[in-house]
Order: sequence, then structure tokens, then C-alpha cells
Amino acid sequence: MRIKRRFKEDADLDITSFMNLMIILVPVLLMSMVLARTTVLDLKLPDMADSSTPPTEEPPQQLELIIRADKFEVNYPAGIKLKWIEKTPAGEYDYTMLASVLQETKRLLEDKGIQKKDIYILSEKETDYQTLVSTMDTVRSFKAVVAASVVDAELFPEIALGDAPPPGESTGLVAPAAGGSQ
Repeated sequence: MRIKRRFKEDADLDITSFMNLMIILVPVLLMSMVLARTTVLDLKLPDMADSSTPPTEEPPQQLELIIRADKFEVNYPAGIKLKWIEKTPAGEYDYTMLASVLQETKRLLEDKGIQKKDIYILSEKETDYQTLVSTMDTVRSFKAVVAASVVDAELFPEIALGDAPPPGESTGLVAPAAGGSQ
């Protein structure tokens, strides 16, 4: 029995399509690296409640921003209403009004000689992430025109997060962040 063997020629590997793909992918990946930036927010978590120190009678001199389902509540000192900002008729939070209220609050505090850079943002459990981040961006700075150019002016860059008290109740002390004990 004879077995016929054919000599097969080695096929050349055609990498033209792969090279075309790489020619397109490399610039796209390089451009996306430039556009994608990682932003890191410095957060200051509230101190854990220390049971060894007795509670003080005076409300703490902290600026609070409580995010409710229907409004923002700005309190200074803690638990004392300074301003409430209702949602717009379209059902959106009014960040422009919040920025102007915080600018006015900062100016009033500076007139009294109080240099304040910290704020406590207290949110309800149902507050969505985008609302929280937008609020933090609004609280941190605002756009100001200086010498014919728009710059970010500082408002309250030191942000602490916590849980909002139930509606109708005030905060004497900041509730610890989720997972904390009291």
C-alpha cells in the first residue's frame, strides 16, 4: 500500500488585518488616556462619638448641609436653620441657589471673623450618588471672574459626610457615618 504524501507549502501568516487594527487602536487608547482622569476627593469623616466627654450645652459651631428628598437645608450652627432651598419646579435640586447661599454664608462668617473651611454634608439613605457628588462639587468651590478669566473660588473644601437626622429633628451632634456606633 502506497501512501501519497503531498508536500504542503507552509502558508504565510497574514497579519495585515491585525496591523490595521493596531493602527486604529493605539491612537484611540492614547487619546482616551488623556481624557480619562482620576479625581480624588479628600473627605474628613466625623469623629466617633467619645463617651468619656460630657455633651456640651452649646450647639457645635459647624456648618451643616442636609440633603432631603425635596430640599437642601443649610444650618449654622448645627441644628439651627439658616436657609432651606426647595427643589425647582422641574424636580431638580437647585445647585445655583445652593452656591449663592453658601457664598453669602461664607461672606457673613468672614464678616464675623470666622474663617470656616469645613462643612458637614448629611444625606438621607435614599440620596443617590450623583446628587451627593454634585452637592460636594457645589460646596467645594464656585466659578468667579477674576481679571477677565473664570477661576474656581474656594467655598468649603473640607467636607465631612454623615447621616441626616430624621425630618423634623435637629442635629445636636453629627451622626457618625454609616457603620459607626453611637
